[in-house]
Amino acid sequence: MPNFGKRGRAPKAWMAAGLTLLPLIAMASPGHAQSIQALPDQTSMIRLSNRDVNHLVCQGGEIEDVKFSAEKGLAVEKGGGDAWVKFLVRESDDSGQITRTYVTSPSEFFVTCNGAIYPLYAEPSDIPAQTITLMPGARQRAHANEDLLAPLAEEDRAVSITLSLLQDRVPASFSEVATVSRQMIIPAAPALRVTERRRVTIEGADLNASEYRIEAASDIEVDERLFLDAALGTRIFSATLDRLSLRAGETARLIILRRGDGL
Repeated sequence: MPNFGKRGRAPKAWMAAGLTLLPLIAMASPGHAQSIQALPDQTSMIRLSNRDVNHLVCQGGEIEDVKFSAEKGLAVEKGGGDAWVKFLVRESDDSGQITRTYVTSPSEFFVTCNGAIYPLYAEPSDIPAQTITLMPGARQRAHANEDLLAPLAEEDRAVSITLSLLQDRVPASFSEVATVSRQMIIPAAPALRVTERRRVTIEGADLNASEYRIEAASDIEVDERLFLDAALGTRIFSATLDRLSLRAGETARLIILRRGDGL
């Protein structure tokens, strides 16, 4: 948790004339924070709380730098993969009557996370604390996937990707994309109903994968080679089922791994 100063006073390095920070007891609880995602190399228009402490999170790495204009009346503290943004509050005393004025002018931030720059155009608003997650861009995802998969032989890559889907432990560097919503029929196995549940692209590895739900209309012994079908892709590298024997009404999970970024 950042320390913006005791008894509501900002550290001298962050003080502007006539401005003080409200006590952190006024900070919204994490349960009320709103989460927003931002991508590198494109300006994200966001709203931040002008009362509470906002949180920036660099997914999978560290925040190296945050550039901003202190003249806009705000304070920033960073550490590791986190940074905290607090708009300062102007207090005026008119014969004992304290008036607080909150910042309303937009500010620009340029956050460096994992070597990429995230331009943020922030509008201060009377809303709860916000959490901004700085998501990896295509270049960062490709680099992470290369680090993850490059040491593996091709067959071992297939096993690793397949297990990550079957175990629901998909790496953050894999990108989930839209699935085919319609139910598919495989000509070689008309007793099976095939529905795509999840599809991921693996940038930097020239691979993509899908998870399908297989439902049997009658008792059947299934051979994985049945799914080397153009309906599921023209460049299929591997097909893996989590079970090969199905009774009527039972389901199985099928993982199809393909070369390239499409079917």
